Amino acid sequence: MFENYKMFKTTFAGRELTVETGKTCMLSNGSCFVRYGDTVVMANVTMSQKPRDGIDFFPLSVDFEERLYAVGHIPGSFLKREGRPSEKAILTSRMVDRPIRPLFPKDMRNDVSVVMTVLSVDPDCSPEITGLVATSIALSISDIPWNGPIGGISVGLCDGKVVLNPDAAQREVSDLNLTVAASKEKIVMIEAGANEVPNDVMLDAIIQGHKEIQKLVDFISSIQKEIGKKKVEFESQEVDYNMFEAIKEFAIEKIRYALDTDDKNVREARLQPVIAEVHETFDPQYPEQEAMIDECLYKLQKFVVRRWLLDDGKRVDGRGLNEIRPLASEVGLLPRVHGSGLFTRGQTQVLTVATLGPVSDAQLLDGIDAETEKRYMHHYNFPSYSVGETRPSRGPGRREIGHGALAEKALLPVIPPVEEFPYAIRLVSEVLSSNGSTSQGSICGSTLALMDAGVPIKAPVAGISCGLITEGDRWMTMVDIQGLEDFFGDMDFKVGGTHKGITAIQMDIKIDGLTYDMIAEAFEKTEKARFYILDEVMLKAIPEPRKELSAYAPKMLTTKVPVDKIREVIGSGGKVIQKICADCDCKIDINEDGNVFISGINMDNLRRALQIINTIANDPEIGAIYKGKVTRLMNFGAFVEIAPGKEGLVHISKLDTSRVEKVEDVVKVGDEVLVKVTEIDQQGRINLSRKDALSQLKK
Repeated sequence: MFENYKMFKTTFAGRELTVETGKTCMLSNGSCFVRYGDTVVMANVTMSQKPRDGIDFFPLSVDFEERLYAVGHIPGSFLKREGRPSEKAILTSRMVDRPIRPLFPKDMRNDVSVVMTVLSVDPDCSPEITGLVATSIALSISDIPWNGPIGGISVGLCDGKVVLNPDAAQREVSDLNLTVAASKEKIVMIEAGANEVPNDVMLDAIIQGHKEIQKLVDFISSIQKEIGKKKVEFESQEVDYNMFEAIKEFAIEKIRYALDTDDKNVREARLQPVIAEVHETFDPQYPEQEAMIDECLYKLQKFVVRRWLLDDGKRVDGRGLNEIRPLASEVGLLPRVHGSGLFTRGQTQVLTVATLGPVSDAQLLDGIDAETEKRYMHHYNFPSYSVGETRPSRGPGRREIGHGALAEKALLPVIPPVEEFPYAIRLVSEVLSSNGSTSQGSICGSTLALMDAGVPIKAPVAGISCGLITEGDRWMTMVDIQGLEDFFGDMDFKVGGTHKGITAIQMDIKIDGLTYDMIAEAFEKTEKARFYILDEVMLKAIPEPRKELSAYAPKMLTTKVPVDKIREVIGSGGKVIQKICADCDCKIDINEDGNVFISGINMDNLRRALQIINTIANDPEIGAIYKGKVTRLMNFGAFVEIAPGKEGLVHISKLDTSRVEKVEDVVKVGDEVLVKVTEIDQQGRINLSRKDALSQLKK
């Protein structure tokens, strides 16, 4: 029945990789199952028969679909089925989209859909890398025009040594989480989170990853030669040469004048009448081809910007190739928030606000990843007013989620561990104005906000981008690209890091790949720019984290109790811990390892809660003073509860510093009193003294 079924095997980074095709998904243009270890991902690619009308872009959609059965879980939602994609799934979709998109024909307008479905997950074998490989295979063997194949690999750094496709244990201790995608000759995508890794170490990791990818690309090419379909012809949407040349002759000087300014608003104001004049002149000559005329205007602007750079070394705003736009930093802008920072670079401006909360405010995660919660969160908002446009707010899209994750990744290595700083941390970056590299602006603004909030970060982090223009064998890079250079250029190479090294990378390209020399130059330029931003701007606004938290931030105390005492601290049905929270006006979180986090506004209440918990978990200490509550009165004294389940007797002779005739003359049930532990007998009975506590406090 399955006469087209084929199986192919290879070894990839020391593990077997198996490809199966021809048995399922008969109606896709290309389909395959890829198994790596026990991770299995199915990839399907499809293309519409006709191009979409009235668009000036290539309509590609990429989806990474997580199935919780892949890890043996039932979804926790009310519907008990998968809902909207997780943040990790969205980030993986973007990670696969970036390397495959530039390899499609630029003039194709047919819809193409890529769907990766995760069917089984082996924690030691990344489903994200498996999905990228499966996508490359599915596109290569399909009839969809695509200039692949490519391969992808994960690279770690354990004890200073590069590890290819690290397993779960290695990822836990790795100083690097690098993903590389590449063709046989060039690097097409880099994404990384790193623990302050130097440039040369990062480049070496990329090169080692590429060498392994080259073997994988040869394997995919052999599959393509054996079973690949002939690529279909498509209806090209390339602009008419004669139309372009006519518009170029008519408008090029006007376009040059319009673009020659460092102010985005001025540029837009100059362009609008030029565009209107071109349409007024050429619409009658080319009826019903308004979209093609707009495409010619786009290509003409691109032509002007690229010729300025390649021929004259001239940038649109007049800067040098290694010159950064004017910078400004400010902290403490908002009075009631826990921390705030404003970072401005030219017409790009980002305000980041930091909020601190108890560790229980950590984000709970429900996906195929081993991570179940996230204590440090970064969110990025990109409203329409930031680019001078009008559109309704509909929540964060994939771009916003991706930019927030990049900034989060850049700052994660410098966030103090929970043992040193027992808080959940949320950063929100509001893009106030955008003219290029807002994600890197949010890294800088976030560092300012964290320091303003008093978070003892390990080191300040800054971010900057590097652009690229190519023509044949010629190429040139420029630092701090603005929107127009990103739009018409060939690369947006974003790098975040400290003085010590790189903490995050994200590379977007529009060409078929980068050479090692291009990557090395981008590293060098972004490092110099990063140091300048840190030393000359950010650290002058706030040289170090504030010594004290905001008055409006919750206060926090921590302790650790024996694991076998956790049940006593919580109490039956949570009664004990709920009573402590109510009496002390605080919030208490207890981890399975016995770590206890107590948060609230009043520090005296927190100390009281801490003492109660320590008293429950440990025997009362002789000589220590406790604040307790009178529970019973007897002729010979009063019983005082110093902690739930911990009660002692205050003999009538120890009730006050003067003689007491009746217990009721001094205390009544429900009174809160200070008592000192004077004795714990062999049966564990506790003797207390209010008299000794009062005398000691008077000294």
